[in-house]
Amino acid sequence: MDKLIAIVGTNASGKSSLGVELALRFNAEIVSADSRQVYRGMDLGSGKITPQGMRGVPHHLLDVCEPGEFFSMADFQRLAYKAIDGILARGRVPMLVGGTGLYVDSVTQGYELSDTAPDLAYRDELEKLSTQELYQMLLRLVPDADVDPANRNRVMRRLEKLHDGDHAAPSARPRYETLKLGVSWDRETLKKRIDERLNRRTAQGMIDEVRTLRARGASDEFLLKLGLEYRYITEYLTGQWPTEDEMLHELSLAIKRFAKRQMTWFKRDKSIHWLDMTGDPIGEASGLIEAFLKK
Repeated sequence: MDKLIAIVGTNASGKSSLGVELALRFNAEIVSADSRQVYRGMDLGSGKITPQGMRGVPHHLLDVCEPGEFFSMADFQRLAYKAIDGILARGRVPMLVGGTGLYVDSVTQGYELSDTAPDLAYRDELEKLSTQELYQMLLRLVPDADVDPANRNRVMRRLEKLHDGDHAAPSARPRYETLKLGVSWDRETLKKRIDERLNRRTAQGMIDEVRTLRARGASDEFLLKLGLEYRYITEYLTGQWPTEDEMLHELSLAIKRFAKRQMTWFKRDKSIHWLDMTGDPIGEASGLIEAFLKK
């Protein structure tokens, strides 16, 4: 099989900059695996890499749809396969970089997914329920469902498929041989990195970014569903938080809880090689990639 390198990690772990550095060393192009960075205009809130940060390395699956448009894991997988195959055809190395675990797994494990359009009427019914209620509903139907309970869209999509009579969990047929590298920090260091990044993005205009999205037609319902930065800032702009400082404090806590869930997800995959970020992660990763590509 063709070879793919995946770089995964939590929010604020530094996986994007690590990916760029490694891409420059190995003549690679990067495919982003982030469920919010696919949307145009959602830059600061999603932590999207800047053109300057890319340092000339081609990036794929950024800004591929408009806010509010339906974008499924099947859509991501289809576009990721196309991007990866194009990179390989150009004689370059594909790198899948991101923190959305299901998106990463859909490509590295080769989920066989359905392209069936969503039942919008049934989705409207599901939208009235909390994420926890949706997950409990799914467990009643499929007690051993292997779905992240915090991933609202994925839980809803599984319920929709069951509603349409599709009771099969996705089978897997990998297309690529994958080397998986993980980026992680100890808990206190990661908390500090999350706070520093949140302060930096706020100073750069993250709240104004959400104001602009709303002014351009992105619905509050859509922004709230995205969670984290977009949810909390939308709540603030609609008067649900008394002050900006209180909102940002709670947002910081929410990002840290989410990072913990991300690590729980990735730690299930024993094939991930976790880099020592306090040592020489670039050198360590380079050695692993060189050996992998020579196999």
